[in-house]
Amino acid sequence: MTKRLDWPALMRAGMQGLRLTPDAFWALTPAELQMMLGTPGSSAPLLSEGLDALMAAWPDERSEGDQT
Repeated sequence: MTKRLDWPALMRAGMQGLRLTPDAFWALTPAELQMMLGTPGSSAPLLSEGLDALMAAWPDERSEGDQT
């Protein structure tokens, strides 16, 4: 028995969840899409909202002598 892909669910995950444009979604290889979606049962990929929350919770601190 051949396992079929649930294209509507993949498209929702890519375009709504990952906020990809249709062109960007269809340009991905299946391996790239899987990597972006993460492994089933693991934590979700870090999106910009999660990154913003981490940056707010753990800001980079510079000492007075830092020039960077």
